[in-house]
Amino acid sequence: MGAISRMKEDIQSIYHRDPAARSALEILLNYPGMHAIWMHRVSHKLWRGKFYFLARCLSTFSRWATGVEIHPGAVIGRRFFIDHGMGVVIGETAEIGDDCTLYHGVTLGGTTWKAGKRHPTLGNNVVIGAGAKVLGPIVMHDGARVGSNSVVVKDVPKDTTVVGIPGRAVTAATPQSKEKSARRSAMAKKYGFDAYAVSPDNPDPVANAIGQMLDHMHLMDSKVAELCLAVQNMGGSVCTERLPQLDVGDFCEAELAAAEKRQQALDAFDPEI
Repeated sequence: MGAISRMKEDIQSIYHRDPAARSALEILLNYPGMHAIWMHRVSHKLWRGKFYFLARCLSTFSRWATGVEIHPGAVIGRRFFIDHGMGVVIGETAEIGDDCTLYHGVTLGGTTWKAGKRHPTLGNNVVIGAGAKVLGPIVMHDGARVGSNSVVVKDVPKDTTVVGIPGRAVTAATPQSKEKSARRSAMAKKYGFDAYAVSPDNPDPVANAIGQMLDHMHLMDSKVAELCLAVQNMGGSVCTERLPQLDVGDFCEAELAAAEKRQQALDAFDPEI
């Protein structure tokens, strides 16, 4: 495919992925991510031709002009889109497949000073959110997605979404997980916690830790109830008084209201963005 055809393909791919694009002229003049990719193609050819100094000079000029730093040794596929562009860094041994999308502030970086493969490999149709850091010679397989500001240091399977620090895969809901989520929500309401923050598919490690604590508390409550019943059947007199009702007053109402707002925001979130 010739250079002009590749440029037309790049413009068309931006039309498909950015609803703000209104005309080819607007894209040509106002999309620094695309300018950086075009200059990278020239610098990459110079790099492969062993004109290392010229390649690095062009790469540095591109960084100055666009805010995007792409090492001339990086290998980039077709229809690559860098949205907004500012602050994107792509290392020397990075490899990027076709139809990938990077947002501003993304780093495809290394974790060692040793020579050799030290930057990530991206498959096709990979999307990396704003501010995310993908580090080391890891592989992000086709269709992988990374949430904004996440830090990924391990391979990401095909069609998997990763969020958090360090990045964790967001698991799909199952009947077992829904049952556990309902039980945790009931326990959370009993003790005044935010029930929306303890679902089993929540990638937040703090929320997961609270969820495990609620599971433990649920098990302890069940064991104590069984123990009290056994003692009562043997003629003992234990557990005759009801546990005091937990009442946190205005705080509980405010927390429940805040939880409902967070749930509404979560329901309105589009993971395809």
